[in-house]
Amino acid sequence: MTDTANDNADAPAVPEGWRGILGDGERILWQGRPDQAFRINIRNVPLALFGAVFAGFALFWMAMAAQAGGAFWMFGLIHFFVGVGMIYSATYWTVLKRRRTWYTLTDRRAFIATDFPFRGKRLDSYSLTPRTRLSLKAGNPGSVVFAREERRGNKGRRYTVDIGFEHIDGAEKVYALMREVQNRHEREA
Repeated sequence: MTDTANDNADAPAVPEGWRGILGDGERILWQGRPDQAFRINIRNVPLALFGAVFAGFALFWMAMAAQAGGAFWMFGLIHFFVGVGMIYSATYWTVLKRRRTWYTLTDRRAFIATDFPFRGKRLDSYSLTPRTRLSLKAGNPGSVVFAREERRGNKGRRYTVDIGFEHIDGAEKVYALMREVQNRHEREA
């Protein structure tokens, strides 16, 4: 992971690439990226196992259908690739997501930038105020959560997702910087 602290008072007011994004006098305090290591989240294991069973049964079905002759066995390919897709999303999607994500903390906001193939570039900004609920998930790497978003799943079910700087080295340091930003805003209010 790459960390950059910007404590230099002689630094340009708006760094290259941030023109039009940062406000007047807004300073970058920290930049980093999530840990790039391959990890399997224990919550994704059931999906990976189900995908393996689904793909395995599709292979078995295709082998049996191929013995009958003809091209009927190819209808099993759809099910096979659905199973492989489940395995991929459960094991590798989170790694790909982390490898295509960048974080920036300023003295006013937290930014999460992503660049996914077929989705394009996206930059999300989250204001840091005294009312922002911060939580530290300690560890190495650790995470700092600063927002929650309600999403809608299949069948219209709603669920809440934590948003923050996930799987970063020095999470305690970033959390302390965020608390300083909050305290400064509180003193100014």
